[in-house]
Amino acid sequence: MKFSLEWLKYFLDTDASAADIAAALNRIGHEVEGIEDPAEKLKGFRVARVLTASPHPDADKLQVLTVDTGEGDPLQVVCGAPNARAGMKGVLGLPGAVVPANGMELRKSAIRGVESNGMMCSVRELELGDEHDGIIELPEDAPVGMGMAQYHEASPVFDVAITPNRPDCMGVMGIARDLAAAGLGTFKPIETADIAAKGDCPVEIRIDDPEGCPAFYGRVIRGVKNGSSPEWMQRRLIAAGHRPISALVDATNYLMLAFGRPAHVYDLAKLSGAMVARRAGDGETFDALNEKTYTLDGTMTVIADDKGVHDIAGIMGGAHSGASEETTDVLLEIAYFDPERIGVTGRKLGLASDARTRFERGVDPEFLDDGLAILTSLITKTCGGEPTEAVRAGTPPAEAKSLTFDPSLTARLGGLEVANEEQRAILESLDFKVSDDWVVTCPPRRHDIEGPADLVEEVVRIHGIDNVASTPLPRRPGVALPTATPMQAMERKLRRAAAARGLNEAITWSFLPAAEADHFADGAELWVLENPISEDMKVMRPSLIPGLLSAAKRNADRGADGARLFEIGRRYFRGADGASDEKPTLGVVLSGEKTQRGWASGKAQPFDAYDAKAEAVALLEAAGAPVANLMVMGEAGDQFHPGQSATLRLGPKNVLARFGALHPNTCRAFDVDGPVMAAEIFLDAIPAKKAKDAQNGGFARAAYAPPALQAVTRDFAFLVPADLAAGDLVKAVRGADKKAIVDARVFDVFAGQGVPDGKKSVAVEVILQPGDKSFTDEEIKAISDSIVKNAAKQGAELRG
Repeated sequence: MKFSLEWLKYFLDTDASAADIAAALNRIGHEVEGIEDPAEKLKGFRVARVLTASPHPDADKLQVLTVDTGEGDPLQVVCGAPNARAGMKGVLGLPGAVVPANGMELRKSAIRGVESNGMMCSVRELELGDEHDGIIELPEDAPVGMGMAQYHEASPVFDVAITPNRPDCMGVMGIARDLAAAGLGTFKPIETADIAAKGDCPVEIRIDDPEGCPAFYGRVIRGVKNGSSPEWMQRRLIAAGHRPISALVDATNYLMLAFGRPAHVYDLAKLSGAMVARRAGDGETFDALNEKTYTLDGTMTVIADDKGVHDIAGIMGGAHSGASEETTDVLLEIAYFDPERIGVTGRKLGLASDARTRFERGVDPEFLDDGLAILTSLITKTCGGEPTEAVRAGTPPAEAKSLTFDPSLTARLGGLEVANEEQRAILESLDFKVSDDWVVTCPPRRHDIEGPADLVEEVVRIHGIDNVASTPLPRRPGVALPTATPMQAMERKLRRAAAARGLNEAITWSFLPAAEADHFADGAELWVLENPISEDMKVMRPSLIPGLLSAAKRNADRGADGARLFEIGRRYFRGADGASDEKPTLGVVLSGEKTQRGWASGKAQPFDAYDAKAEAVALLEAAGAPVANLMVMGEAGDQFHPGQSATLRLGPKNVLARFGALHPNTCRAFDVDGPVMAAEIFLDAIPAKKAKDAQNGGFARAAYAPPALQAVTRDFAFLVPADLAAGDLVKAVRGADKKAIVDARVFDVFAGQGVPDGKKSVAVEVILQPGDKSFTDEEIKAISDSIVKNAAKQGAELRG
């Protein structure tokens, strides 16, 4: 829901800034998703007077204007608008201003040989409406030289996510009431003006479906003149994301957005007979305002006359009875519809609207008379006309709910000690009535209040949930202090990291059939049980991959498109002394579809070896391994595809992980349709943290200290042997100056035309970070020379 600060202040007397209001809204449970300041868009645009207008000497449709900006000498501006003329006031965009509609920056330029010092702007160009027939014409009293943001009263716009349980805040007035209760100002209730009605309503209003429509109020207004709504109303509607349509339609939208009360206006000339809230007939059709035809059934409530349906009750009006420019007499509809019926109907028809959003959550059942009076007043003030007496069919379910409340519940359930008098004041500020014996009467619009716990929530959110102290629970006698080892801390961190990357944790058996265990033994002595549960659980697993493969197969057999599985556990081997040797390990299996087929991507995309590598590197980094120093080498094992697998090592012998595509023989052995990617991280091989870094199991981050100076980026393109691993080249580049070079990465590889046979072109981006002073040209050249020299040791030469 969007609304401007200016609109909010119509209901709230406050001097709070937009930032303070946003903080308060978040604090009381209304999440602010964004704040947009239209004044920023209007910088560089100001009110100006056209002094003279003469034809352009070299263009029939252009004029040369002299424009008074209120400062200094008049400016010359070339303009093509047909309504530009001497004496008028408009909006001038000065050089340097950016046009909101298209992002064009205005500059002093020559148009057909005549100098132009800016642009006279239209409504659409400034995103103040849709009109584009000519430039903006301002009233004669518009002050020349005033910034357009100030003149237009541009105001910050809040975008707030209203939770489904708070329909009372789906209008600006409800937001203002909550903010006033939170101490951000004084709520300004609206005083409904008396309506000078003349005569009885000529239209019969009747309810034949009281379950779907308990109440239906309405009146006729004769002699209206439909046109554009007032500028202040359009400004507020545009801020809320609604396009102004006409004065009659805008009035109903304004009522909905300001008060949370949807309404509808019918063209009286297009109606025939009584207006009835009834059930639709099975198969009855309806042409809606969205230019679609819907087929209705007998469970749906509609508003209809003798000819047919004019409104799907509470969701959308009809195309043929809406107000138009020719409308002179209108019928107003203010009704209360059953929220459950609205929700079911909307889901059946697949029809969403702002009205449905409010009705299915529950609007204020007490606001029918006030809503009808406010809508009548808005229309008569903007369109003229004479209103008739109101017709009230049915009765809304406005019986107030009363609850017995114990103030001590706030401390027990909410964790806050709030004085009884403050609790009473908070509830009364939210329009609850509190008796001396703490019987709380809820306003009928608060459908979310069901019990005393809900009242506790109201007190806590207004008092401030951030005031709840962080107090540890008392440790019961005999409960030990935390004793997590560094390895346990690492495993916990890895579980979170893997889950955050979209992997699903699996827990598989530690026992395998002998054949599966032998397949992953890699020559190690397996631990065979003397008394197994079954032949399928005879050998302790030498790898986590077999169990994950079986899990992936079970998912595929049941129709799953793909599997992204991980497991943290132990591998088991027989040690040299005959004892069990357990190795902590993290296994990953990626199978099936990486992305589903779609109109943009075409057929479904499978996982590849690089996906397995990405998971291995990311999880090693989460475990604290020095990933920048890793070497990519072969020999992942016979279970892996030799051309699509590798190991990650620290030095030639310390293998931290292996990854890649599983060999087709492995997939056949486990009856899994390939390709399947896997990775295995050997947690015991990750170097232990130094003692000074051992805080929190070695995972405490150092304080963030951003560099004072901006980094320098340099690109190098090398010709290297075709069989050289890019990682070896990057490692050589990094080693050229370990202090200045903070990162290096490959961003392009090319072979073919222009590259000698047996060679490939590898482009590397190098980031240099200065310390306490900026690099000089000589220093950057020295580093660059060192990079080229180091790369040459790998057989690389700088490409010309």
